[in-house]
Amino acid sequence: MRSRRGYRIVSVITSDPGTPLPFFVYGTLRPGEANHDLFLWGRTASEEPARLPDAALYDGPGHPYAVECPGTHVYGELVTARPDTYSELLAALDRLEEYLPGDPRSLYERVARHAVRADGTTASAWVYLAAPRVAARLRATGTLVEGGDWRSRR
Repeated sequence: MRSRRGYRIVSVITSDPGTPLPFFVYGTLRPGEANHDLFLWGRTASEEPARLPDAALYDGPGHPYAVECPGTHVYGELVTARPDTYSELLAALDRLEEYLPGDPRSLYERVARHAVRADGTTASAWVYLAAPRVAARLRATGTLVEGGDWRSRR
């Protein structure tokens, strides 16, 4: 299935928080980055390298945006929250990303996508993608992070 702009839709978009999923993080929430310890320290059961297929990474500037883009990928971590912190962490990350379901002013959308672990297995995960209006601006005039790794921009 393809969008109006010809981009392949890679999975069903959802923001239903009812299903506890791990999070795919690709920017300031990665280990060693500014928001990792502020938001994730003590709240996670595991963190492992992964990549998000069919996405490209843009510099916001100052913070990253993942945008759907067939044939490319974004590097990050698959983060599994501790069960006792899941709801709290989900709410904290929604606030960090200024995501409000259904609000057209949101800069990001929280959607379920398949992330690929280092061993090649996949896992459904929440990921914050650029909202449609932000994605359109980035595709037109944004700064692409070559190679899809936020850490490589330095």
